[in-house]
Amino acid sequence: MLSADFLLTSFVVAVSPGTGVLYTLSAGLSQGRRASLIAALGCTLGIVPHILIVVTGLAAMLHTGTLAYQILKYLGIGYLLFMTWQMLRSDQNSMQFKEDMQVSAWRLACSGTLMNILNPKLVIFFLAFLPQFMSADEPSPMRHLILLGIAFMAITLIVFVGYGMTVASFRNLVQSRPHVMLWLQRCFAMAFVAMSLKLALF
Repeated sequence: MLSADFLLTSFVVAVSPGTGVLYTLSAGLSQGRRASLIAALGCTLGIVPHILIVVTGLAAMLHTGTLAYQILKYLGIGYLLFMTWQMLRSDQNSMQFKEDMQVSAWRLACSGTLMNILNPKLVIFFLAFLPQFMSADEPSPMRHLILLGIAFMAITLIVFVGYGMTVASFRNLVQSRPHVMLWLQRCFAMAFVAMSLKLALF
């Protein structure tokens, strides 16, 4: 069963600022509601491999395997810096979301998914977080871990969609002021740099 403590804690974790939140906010503000939905879905899907690693017991091996962990960490740092570079080099017009270009939606979703897949902090987080809400006499621990993981993903998706929809409602107001849009774009880029530095020190 899902306890109230688990649901509340998961909500607090989901609303806390992180790369997924920043990415969804950036997509919603620069490209609109549909883009924010796709970004939120992509970021949520990026959680799946980490939960599967915890469920199958590979998380501890990854944590103790220094080389594998370091490789994943630096791939994650590199990808965050790549996204920062893309934000800084794109102007306002190039960031407009084309409703009829499925490739744009695909890239948006893939970016969010890859960003979370390449974040080793997530697998360590789930390794420490999910078992806290399991009893010692749980008859089906793997099934319960999967249930907890699915519930966490659902909460994350709802929160991210809420963030995206909220900022998307201000999109027209912000885009009518190009200097404000440019300033926000650079703020998002610098936030990704800060996240990459935080990951490097983790």
